[in-house]
Formats: sequence, structure tokens, C-alpha cells
Amino acid sequence: MKLEKGATAKVILDAAEALTQTRGFNGFSYADISEAVGLTKASLHYHFRTKAELGRQLIVRYSDTFEVALAEIGVRAPDAPERLERYVSLYTGVIAGERLCLCGMLAAEVTTLPPAMGDEIRRFFDLNEAWLTNVLEQGREAGSLRYEGSALGAARLLLGTLEGAMLVARSYGDPGRFLKSQRTSCWRSSRRREVPPGFERRTSSGSSSLTTSLVAADTSIRAGHRADPSYSDQPGATGTPGLRGFRRRRRPAA
Repeated sequence: MKLEKGATAKVILDAAEALTQTRGFNGFSYADISEAVGLTKASLHYHFRTKAELGRQLIVRYSDTFEVALAEIGVRAPDAPERLERYVSLYTGVIAGERLCLCGMLAAEVTTLPPAMGDEIRRFFDLNEAWLTNVLEQGREAGSLRYEGSALGAARLLLGTLEGAMLVARSYGDPGRFLKSQRTSCWRSSRRREVPPGFERRTSSGSSSLTTSLVAADTSIRAGHRADPSYSDQPGATGTPGLRGFRRRRRPAA
């Protein structure tokens, strides 16, 4: 059955996304997509003239989909702690399918990618930082979350450690490392020493509750890495775990 142009483009993007999340962008060619979807390379070039354009469109679609998911979390989750838990579930859903976050995978290759793709990768991380910062600020104001430093710094720590935790789990070929740490991070404890700086949820009894927002820090510690809270609030700071080499884009002067 012949597909409509839009449907064909979606099939191509779906295949390219799966290949990128499992092999990396430099790990496949149009020949691999052609084999996966049963289309000629000429047809692929008709829809996406170059691989660079395919890659840019891939990130744009992924970011747009992620933005819709974040908006849905904002509607469905009643408070900041639950919003963070649902946010982490977006990552667990990806790694459970034996894939990595698309932009996390591409970030590892950013120096070899076209500039337009790098711009879109940073746009994805900027989107996540802004959303997390807002949720963390709301949690602090409501008294449901407390953390050291600024909301922006805590957002960067959480985002960076989540992305890093996925990479660590992948290096072992064991997505269960990430999933198991998520489950073990959901127990209640009054032992403050086990709560990494930055993400302590307050409860009515005064005890602390480790939420799934701690999954990455927990995984990082288990893997022998340090979840370093010495982040900087300055744009472009390189002290933030998982975001080295990236700069937040400044707004152009009016």
C-alpha cells in the first residue's frame, strides 16, 4: 500500500529515531533506514534531502513530543513531587525499551554533528531545564520540596544525572540498573544521611521520602560516581554534571 507523503516521512523518522537511540547518529546510514522501512534511498532523499536535515527534523519532533508530555504532567500531577516523579518516568519508559534519550545520545556526538543539530539539542535541554526549574521553585514555595542552592542549579543537577545514569546503565548492557534504582529510591526514610543534597521531599510526619526524582543521583552513587552538587547558576557553567560543553543560548540583543 502506498503511503501518503506525511505518513512516509513519519515512518522514516520513526526508523531514524530508533537507530539513533540504539546506535547513535553516526552509527547508521540511509541504507540502514532503507532496509528497515522498505523504501529506496531515492525516496528517503526526496523526503529528507540530506542526513543533516533528517537529524534536525528528528530532534525537533522529539522536543515537541517531550514538550507535550511535560504539559500533560503539569495538568495531571497535583504537586511538585509528583511532577518530578512523572518526569523521571519519561526516562524510565525510554530505557525500558532498551533505548537512550535521543538528545542524550546525540549530545555525546555533538562535536561531529552539523551546527543546526547542535542548536536543536541545546533547545531540548533548555526546555527541560526551564520546566524543571519552574517545578522546583513551586515545590520550594509550597513547602513540599527543599534543596540546596537555586532551583536552576537543582534542575541542572537532576537533568544531568538522569542523562548520565542512562549512559552508565547502557555501558553495562543492563537497563535494569536504572529501573532498579528507581524502585529503591521510592522508600521512606528518616535517615537524612542517605538523601543526596538537593532533593528532599517533606512529609507531614517530618521524615524524608526519597522520590524517583533521586533516581539518577542514586544510580550515579551506586556506579561509583559522585553526584556533585557544586553547580554554578551562571549560564554556560561547566561545573554541572552531565552538561559539560553546553551553553544556554543567550537571547539576541533587541
